[in-house]
Amino acid sequence: MAGHLPSPLAVTLQSEPFVPDIPAETVLKTTPLSEAHAALGAKMVPFAGYSMPVQYAGEHGGVLKEHLWTREHAGLFDVSHMGQARLTGPDVLTAFEALTPGDFQGLMPGKQKYSLLLTDDGGIVDDLMAGRPEPEGLFVVVNGACKANDFRLMGERLAGRVAIERLEDRALIALQGPQAAAVLVRHAPETATMVFMDIRAIDAFGTEAVVSRSGYTGEDGYEISVPAAAAVHVWTTLLSDERVRPIGLGARDSLRLEAGLPLYGHDLDESVSPVEAGLAFAINKPRRRRADFPGAERILGEFAHGCARFRIGLKVLEGAPAREGAEVADETGRPIGVVTSGGFSPTLRQAIALAFVPPLHSEPGTRLQVIVRGKAQGAEVVRLPFVPHRYVRSL
Repeated sequence: MAGHLPSPLAVTLQSEPFVPDIPAETVLKTTPLSEAHAALGAKMVPFAGYSMPVQYAGEHGGVLKEHLWTREHAGLFDVSHMGQARLTGPDVLTAFEALTPGDFQGLMPGKQKYSLLLTDDGGIVDDLMAGRPEPEGLFVVVNGACKANDFRLMGERLAGRVAIERLEDRALIALQGPQAAAVLVRHAPETATMVFMDIRAIDAFGTEAVVSRSGYTGEDGYEISVPAAAAVHVWTTLLSDERVRPIGLGARDSLRLEAGLPLYGHDLDESVSPVEAGLAFAINKPRRRRADFPGAERILGEFAHGCARFRIGLKVLEGAPAREGAEVADETGRPIGVVTSGGFSPTLRQAIALAFVPPLHSEPGTRLQVIVRGKAQGAEVVRLPFVPHRYVRSL
C-alpha cells in the first residue's frame, strides 16, 4: 500500500510470489491465527506490518489451486490485519458523513455500506466498510496498512461527537465461494436469510460474532469478526468441512483482480478521486445534492465536466503479464497511462490488468499497448469486472 509496505501479491503461475525487502530490524505483528498457519505449512510474508500467509503447502496449496478452489467451492482467509472499530454516540451516523460521501443517515439496521475516507480536495484516504449490526452505533472495517492513519483522522474530525473503540482484540475471517453459504449456515442458522451487504451480531461457534455477507473476491461469502480468543476454534471448525480449504493472500489478490476490485495503495491513493477510480456509486445521491462531503467541489466538477483519467480493465493479448508501474501506450506507441495492478487470471487463463488512462482511450474495445520489459504488447480495454460477480442480492 502506498507509503506503507509494498505488496507481496505480485504472483504468476510461472514464478514465486514477490517478497518485499523488509529491513531485518522490522518487527512484524502476528494475527491470532499465526500458529494455525504454521501448522498448515503456510509461506509467510510481510504484509501491512504483519506476518501473513501468501500461500499454503501440500497438494492443495499454491496460488493457482487456492484461487480455483475458491471459485468452485469455499476458501477461508485470515484478514485479521484489517482495522476494526465500533463508533458510538447520539449522532454517530450524521457525524460519520463528515468523513465520507455515503448516506449513513439513511443506513438501516442490519445493513452495511462500502464507502471512502476523503481528503478535503477529493482524494481517497482509504476505502472501508461501515455497517449497523445492532441498532446503535457503527461497526467499521478499514485496510490494515492504513488503519493507524484512518483512526487518527476519525478521532480528529469526530472529536466530541463520537467515541471510537478500536477492536484490537478481535480476529476477522473471510469465508468466500459458491459453497460458503451452505457451510456457514450449519454453524450460524441466522445467516440463511442474509443477502449481500447484510450485517448482523449473532451467536455462532460458541461465541459472539459480527457477520456480514460480503468480501473481496467477487464471490458470494461472508466476513466473520470474532474475539481473538475464539479465532482458532472458528478457523479449525470451518476447515473441518471438506468443502473449505485455507487460502493465502496470493489467491486473494488474483481473485480481487479478476473481480475488478481496487487495492488501496495501488489503484487508489490520495491523488485519485472516486470518479477517476470508477467508484462513483459510493457517492450517494442525497450527498451529491447537498454537496456537503469532503472534496465535493472537485468531485461534483468531475461529474459535470469529466476528469483527466479513468480506471480501466485491460486484457493483455500477448506476452508476459503487465505488472504495477508498466507503461500504457496508444496504438502509435505514445505513452498515455500506467498499470496499477496486473497479473495472470487463473479463471480466464490470460494476463489482465487495471490501469489509468485518459477518457478518450477508456471505452471497451479500444486497442492499446502495455510496455513490459521494454517490449510493446497488445492489450484491449474491457468492461469490469473481468469475471462476473456472484453476490447474492436476493433469496
